[in-house]
Amino acid sequence: MGFWTLFEVATMPILQVLIIGLLGAFMATEFCNLLPTEARKSLNKIVFMVFTPALIFASLAKTVTFQDIISWWFMPVNIGLTFLFGGILGWIVVKILRPKPYLEGLIIATCASGNLGNLLLIIVPAICNEEGSPFGNRNVCSSVGLSYASFSMALGGIYIWTYSYQLIKSSSVKFKALQTAEDITKSKAANQDFDATPQTQLLKPEENEQNASVNLSLPKSTCADPESQTVTYKSTTASPHQDKSSWKKILEFFHNILEELMAPPTIAAIIGFIFGAITWLRNLIIGDGAPLRVIQDSIKILGDGTIPCIILILGGNLIQGLRSSTLRPMVIIAVVCVRYIILPVIGIWIVKGASTLGFLPSDPLYHFVLMIQFTVPPAMNIGTMTQLFEVAQEECSVLYLWTYLVAALALTSWSTVYMWILT
Repeated sequence: MGFWTLFEVATMPILQVLIIGLLGAFMATEFCNLLPTEARKSLNKIVFMVFTPALIFASLAKTVTFQDIISWWFMPVNIGLTFLFGGILGWIVVKILRPKPYLEGLIIATCASGNLGNLLLIIVPAICNEEGSPFGNRNVCSSVGLSYASFSMALGGIYIWTYSYQLIKSSSVKFKALQTAEDITKSKAANQDFDATPQTQLLKPEENEQNASVNLSLPKSTCADPESQTVTYKSTTASPHQDKSSWKKILEFFHNILEELMAPPTIAAIIGFIFGAITWLRNLIIGDGAPLRVIQDSIKILGDGTIPCIILILGGNLIQGLRSSTLRPMVIIAVVCVRYIILPVIGIWIVKGASTLGFLPSDPLYHFVLMIQFTVPPAMNIGTMTQLFEVAQEECSVLYLWTYLVAALALTSWSTVYMWILT
């Protein structure tokens, strides 16, 4: 496959994302006003609760069997390594560039969480269907490649809706705390300005005298620094309940994990694994002769709406993001470097090392998918999470704009390198 042919294949899905995103941006403008803020929030909830779970379940139940799960055991490890190294690199970016606290989770998430499903579902079969593909018969390649991509999507969904979900959730907490602090500061400033006027001082002479007399009559212990009193109180009361508080923290930790695992996309992935792995359940809904095939067909129709809806929402957020984003250019450059320079190099060494140790099947397409998992742009579901928690939506859209623009060149270049290595 020639370079320009590969360039065309790898660029098409990225251009599709950009075109649909521009449509979403136009729909969100005041001129069109089809996707205002409230409409995007409502649509995003539907994507989170219905469309994304349907897409994950339909892809997984249809294409992944129990034998596949056993033979492809290294793929969850590989995806875990993309999140591990991406998360570490994102943490380094945050410590060096020191963005606003509520943006830290978004930056780490975009460095760690790749688009492990949507793009692979488009790119891998497209490469298989090209003349001169290095992966053998186009029909076999497309079928197997679709299974790899679906398995990648399901596994990626579990990682994204646990690890990345927690990052964006913690960013939301920081953002709300910051807003509360700013509101309190503004309120205090307004009260001080009011109290500082000569009129208010003249209106309250008796009150001031009463306050002075009360302060004089108080015992010394109550006139002490309240912060020091609080510290003394905590130090004297913490030890009897130390063990109880430790258990409470442990229980809260497991409760948070369970809560994240109960997210609809994660539940859909788990159920999809079960239906794919258990033959009689699979035969109930999959296949032309399946008695309940209408269920799978209905779920697939719902799932087909996921990708366009997510891209439209991102495009709509982009309009506001270009106006009010607080991201510095260095942050965008750092995220682009992590996703398209450092992670792909790490991916090559990991896949080559695993192949040398005999951990991987001999199929070169499987090796290609493992490598491309280190190269894809950030997961679109991060945009869904920022919309869900109402934090860093504008900054997320700006990051997506630049990372997906660069992805057109980066995916093409690295795909060429990967195929050259594998052939």
